[in-house]
Amino acid sequence: MGIEKISVDRFIALAQQHPVVDVRSEGEFLHAHIPGATNLALFDNEERKVVGTLYKQRSREEAIKKGLEFFGPKMRSMVEVAEKLTAQDKSGSKIILVHCWRGGMRSAGVAWLFDLYGFKVFTLVGGYKAFRNWVLGIFNQQPRLNILGGYTGSGKTVVLEELSRRKEPVVDLEGLAGHRGSAFGNIGLPKQPSQELFENRLAVALTQTQQEHGEKPIWIEDESQRIGTVNVPQSFWLYMRTQPIYFLDIPFENRVDHLVNTYGILDTAELAEATKRIQKRLGGLETKTALEHLEKGEIRNCFQILLRYYDKHYGKALMNRPEPKPPITNVVADRVDSAYATNELLKTT
Repeated sequence: MGIEKISVDRFIALAQQHPVVDVRSEGEFLHAHIPGATNLALFDNEERKVVGTLYKQRSREEAIKKGLEFFGPKMRSMVEVAEKLTAQDKSGSKIILVHCWRGGMRSAGVAWLFDLYGFKVFTLVGGYKAFRNWVLGIFNQQPRLNILGGYTGSGKTVVLEELSRRKEPVVDLEGLAGHRGSAFGNIGLPKQPSQELFENRLAVALTQTQQEHGEKPIWIEDESQRIGTVNVPQSFWLYMRTQPIYFLDIPFENRVDHLVNTYGILDTAELAEATKRIQKRLGGLETKTALEHLEKGEIRNCFQILLRYYDKHYGKALMNRPEPKPPITNVVADRVDSAYATNELLKTT
């Protein structure tokens, strides 16, 4: 059915509908990849080293011969995986997207195989390297944003989820980062993505959201630049801080209730370790008191101490915006309730 080389923009657009196969080694893929891609390594980590060494020390021809030796036994299984991937394609087409690191021999070899079998194959010009350059360029763009603010425990995440259900444009930074954003943010969750993979997820999410919703402002949570072990890219984070803020104003005790319901079910030992990690900022006495409450099973009392710390910290960050300071719209809600808070929020926009 043919092989066609395409640009990053078209590749990303097609990737929303058709399967993407990343033929780099498993090590390259695990570090970072295009969101949604399936790893179908032409060479595993060791094979890649062997081929690379031959290419550098002997010749291109010797490297290709060794590569064919590795490739041959994998051909059938690679085709069978591609069949399964395209069978899930709702369009019913046999279209598959393929890329390697630089758009060179690895993707060309797999594309040849898939074309031979009868797939329509699109390969990415410049490979993953070109995709990464595209990602970094996305963060210099300035889409319209609505920043969802609010003290810790205001239920900003569930409001974003409700906005998304109502077909509003949303990009969930904490979801992309695999972290809830506080000292307790990683408890019970899988290991966070690498910085590079987080950036990839964010760039694709921003692009796809804009494509779906046009010029409509994207809802995004007010965050510190650091979310667990990853950072919001500097240029994009600085731009976020210039955008209008919609502040969920929810009473302290209601927010404590929400935190108890969200985090109170977590392992007490992990909660204690998380509390110790913010000891320098929380203060020795407050840390000691919070830990004593945890040890006694007094979760609410512990969270009240922690919430006062987070309120003070966030209040300073909210006011510390570049001039001219963005407008802040206060959205009053008397409880943490995603549907109710979302209704109140949308009345102000």
